[in-house]
Amino acid sequence: MPELPEVHALTTDLGSRLMGRVIERLDVVAFAALKTYDPPVSALTGTTIGAVTRHGKFLDIASDDLHIVIHLARAGWIRWRENAPTVAPRGGKTALAARLVLDDGSGLDITEAGSKKSLSISVVRNPLDVPGIARLGPDPLDESFTLGTFVAILRAAGRAQIKGVLRNQSIIAGIGNAYSDEILHTARMSPFKPATLTDEEAARLFDSLQFTLRNAIERADGLAASELKKEKKSGLQVHGRTGEPCPVCGDMVRQVIFSDTTFQYCPTCQTGGKVLADRVLSRLLK
Repeated sequence: MPELPEVHALTTDLGSRLMGRVIERLDVVAFAALKTYDPPVSALTGTTIGAVTRHGKFLDIASDDLHIVIHLARAGWIRWRENAPTVAPRGGKTALAARLVLDDGSGLDITEAGSKKSLSISVVRNPLDVPGIARLGPDPLDESFTLGTFVAILRAAGRAQIKGVLRNQSIIAGIGNAYSDEILHTARMSPFKPATLTDEEAARLFDSLQFTLRNAIERADGLAASELKKEKKSGLQVHGRTGEPCPVCGDMVRQVIFSDTTFQYCPTCQTGGKVLADRVLSRLLK
């Protein structure tokens, strides 16, 4: 799933390609992906793209007084096309969710792999008209997101597990499963640790959050959209690396599987050597 660093890099790459271009049309192939009907998609025709920004993990293409807001979800992505097909795409078994065609013949393919479709596209007058954006928490890279802000968030979370706090978009915007794993590994904290942290722990987690996100953005800076997935994977220390040695201590990276998500951690670095219970493995051993 694209998270804050990848969406940040996408805004930079797409901004350099889209700024000043006039939209010829937006063809929606997967109609379930389109979450709005007013204003209609046809209202985009003839408008000029003036900015490409992000809100957490949401991508925002502003064109005159309208916004195309895209959430790539778990398996969505964007592909730049120097020459977009002139014939509007048809539905059927395809990964293509929508195609944005520009006045010079270039464009974007918005795709989603897999059978579980959750990518969303909204055409709105105000980004806050998108419910997911309206309920976003503060952006962790904003200047106003200080250690004091973070401590207040932790106190409000009480004894909630810290990984869940980091991933909750209504609490902090932009961090998903992968980077929460990386932040906790750098901070040497268990994913199950409650949010009732000491001052020293809170400061360590805050520093880890800032370092992890900013380092990922620095690595992705200047890369084209087609290169971002590979760069993200290469920079991860524990997420998606089950069974591999931890790059810090050499212990084997373990995983815990829930019904809809999987996370990875290092026992030596994060849990004092304790292997956390894996519900799937526990069922298999019974």
